[in-house]
Amino acid sequence: MSGKVAWITGATAGFGAATVDRFIAGGWRVVASGRRAERLQRLVDRHDSDRVHALAFDIRDEAAMRAALTGLPAAFAGIDLLVNNAGLALGTAPAQQADLTQWKQMIDTNVTALVTLTRLLLPMLIERRGAIVNISSIAGSYPYPGGNVYGGTKAFVTQFSLGLRADLHGTGVRVTSIEPGMAETEFTLVRTGGDQAASDKLYAGVHPISADDIAETLWWIANLPAHLNVNRLELMPVNQSFAGFQVHRD
Repeated sequence: MSGKVAWITGATAGFGAATVDRFIAGGWRVVASGRRAERLQRLVDRHDSDRVHALAFDIRDEAAMRAALTGLPAAFAGIDLLVNNAGLALGTAPAQQADLTQWKQMIDTNVTALVTLTRLLLPMLIERRGAIVNISSIAGSYPYPGGNVYGGTKAFVTQFSLGLRADLHGTGVRVTSIEPGMAETEFTLVRTGGDQAASDKLYAGVHPISADDIAETLWWIANLPAHLNVNRLELMPVNQSFAGFQVHRD
């Protein structure tokens, strides 16, 4: 057992749940946070209670976040790694038809909540010479129709990660931005309001990235020698690559 502790947000499904499993299997303790208490309870049931501490709250609720942090049991109170995984995409409409409420929810979740938790944990991470891994997306680098605010939030996550690296120079804290391409989790179901057919169509025949792929990647990054930092890591399925620019003809 390593004695290290990771805080993984968005732990109720997808990348987050798989990463919780991977780090516990590797001997870490994990603080697993997310909105859905019943999903978190399944994680607790799957592992020894002394290896995982579940925190059920909405990541957008700063008061709940602060309370969760101050209430951590002693065995989980020293955070060595923060994995900012909680995030979502909502809607596929072009900007001029998009739902402003969905835009604000993406910004509040993908940006505001991420920077809030990061800021609250920075003193501890500096003290422990820890690490931060932020889950961004290729959508932050390559625009596509309907990506609008989601892509903008992920571009922020990537740039914020680089800014953290600059500010944390000399502290020993490592910061990484992970930028996945097509990954089959609950992502498209959430984005489309539960349209399973749309999700199946998107990933059919692609052999997309899996949650376990990302969990293994995070495990590798977290366990690199302390003098090495992966600044940015972009991953795509082999079956996904780059397309041409759109052209409109009158």
